[in-house]
Amino acid sequence: MAGNDLGSLLGSVLDGGGQGGTAGGAGGSGGAGVLGSLLQALMNGQGGSGGNPLGGLMDLLTKSGLAEQKDSWVGTGENRPVTGAQIQQALPDETLKQVAEQAGVTTDQVATEIARTLPEVVDRLTPDGHLPAGSIEDLVKQQQI
Repeated sequence: MAGNDLGSLLGSVLDGGGQGGTAGGAGGSGGAGVLGSLLQALMNGQGGSGGNPLGGLMDLLTKSGLAEQKDSWVGTGENRPVTGAQIQQALPDETLKQVAEQAGVTTDQVATEIARTLPEVVDRLTPDGHLPAGSIEDLVKQQQI
């Protein structure tokens, strides 16, 4: 599956929730497209258990000192924000460079877009307060978005 396919799925998550289109219109564009490319890069680079690189991404955030923020997105309370700088520290440089190249923007812009989009996507994919198993495609289908 290509990153823009994941971006389209994640765009449906963002658009389906009705909270002011952070995905930017068409399926693979904007934050959802960047996030899809990131998850695809993580899946390619780290194996992504069972086609779900989201768990690996959550582990990276925890190891980088962002456990409280990550837990707030997965939990049922208010989502705590992260900054682009925090995302840059949490993610491998090569992964960010790859995603930035695909998007045709700088790594700073990619990190900022991920920081803006990731909390909402994780929140919507985890309505029960825990990260379910399965592929990203399965998670989206389970939410019937």
